[in-house]
Amino acid sequence: MNNKNISRKDFLRNSVLGVAGLSLAPALLSAKNGAASDFHKTLQAQNYSTMNTYSIKNVRLETGFEYQDGQVIGTKTQLFTLDIENGLIKNYRKNDPSLDAVDANGLLALPGFKDMHMHLDKTFYGQKWQAVRPRKGGVKQMIALEQQIMPSMLENSKEKAQKLIDLLQKNGSSFTRSHVNIEPTSKLKSLENLQEVIEQNKSTFSCELVAFPQHGLFYTDSLPYMKQAAKMDIDFIGALDPTTIDGSIERTIDATVSLALDNNKGIDMHLHETGQSGVETIEYLIKKVQENPSLEGKTYLSHCFALAKMPEAKLKEIAYLLSVHKIGVISTVPFGNIIMPIPLLQSYGVNVSVGNDSIIDHWNTMGSGSVLQKANVAAELYGKVDEYGLSRSLSLATNGITPLDNQGDIQWPKQGDPATITFVDASCSAEAVARISPVGSVIHKGKIVY
Repeated sequence: MNNKNISRKDFLRNSVLGVAGLSLAPALLSAKNGAASDFHKTLQAQNYSTMNTYSIKNVRLETGFEYQDGQVIGTKTQLFTLDIENGLIKNYRKNDPSLDAVDANGLLALPGFKDMHMHLDKTFYGQKWQAVRPRKGGVKQMIALEQQIMPSMLENSKEKAQKLIDLLQKNGSSFTRSHVNIEPTSKLKSLENLQEVIEQNKSTFSCELVAFPQHGLFYTDSLPYMKQAAKMDIDFIGALDPTTIDGSIERTIDATVSLALDNNKGIDMHLHETGQSGVETIEYLIKKVQENPSLEGKTYLSHCFALAKMPEAKLKEIAYLLSVHKIGVISTVPFGNIIMPIPLLQSYGVNVSVGNDSIIDHWNTMGSGSVLQKANVAAELYGKVDEYGLSRSLSLATNGITPLDNQGDIQWPKQGDPATITFVDASCSAEAVARISPVGSVIHKGKIVY
């Protein structure tokens, strides 16, 4: 890394090696010159990115579990031919090796990866390296810092957002939910810049946007700008720590809910508070969703660290209510010494997904851009190290979709599913999670992305 002229390709490869560990280096290096690389080169050479209808042969798909003494000990796979038409999976059928089609070389097809929590609008990625600096004072100190640095960050935010999208795609994701600053310092400029980048990438990358009052809805009088943003092309109304930042749970959540209802948006709220105020915030948001059923399935708590500090009985009560009212939890797995109770939440049917959050910015230095790595960390953290547990952990990278259901029956792909596929150099999803297997190619709604 001392070579100042190092290529982006080499940088990304080195980054993956650093994340995965030296023990994976031989596998990654061999894949670089093996099936994954061959598949990618073939797609490029034959210009499949411009075609609406094509077939891919020698695609590895999961077909069931292998059992011994009632325990899952392996995953069955077969090679198939996939037919893609107008952005959808038209069919998957018995493999025809002689077919004049692009050759996947046995790569494993998985549901497209989704990074469910990202900040595309503010990053240091793509410019001179700098780590997070020591700080005290919590979120309010970071607000003060952002008020200083956001004007300069906005100057090249479009270029850096594009580089983050490239990084996500190369790590297998062609979808993200991005929070974007809406506050008196940036006003609507951060949103406008990011919308321009999203428009330029719309055929190969999907993005849900969250209008996020990062500096507090009332702490910095962001509400007027949030009202404007809510009428623009966004998907969710964001919010931030109502007690520690705005000084009132009810005032902040009531305003957030009103913005969402008035503009037919969802809610995605940052909640870092771990004490009683965090618990009360969760309970009040549940109450508001209960009063407004149209918000069910459209409301999320990002981070939600209070769940990690609750007594078990209270946690189970809250998990049940989150599930009943279809309120999802989005985690960064893990965060410092905070370990979220993801397995318990999932056991109650709560929709849990993950994201990288910040990638090399003033908040965090450690984001890799890989949600497969997040699934790997979660699997190790929660002891999901057998075949079954690893295969279930893939759901964190795909926002809930796995090739096999819990009983081992095929549930993906199906005829008519979006042709959004991540191809990895692995024998099955359990191996992909355990080894953070390299990505060979990404197809997004039928378009070859990477």
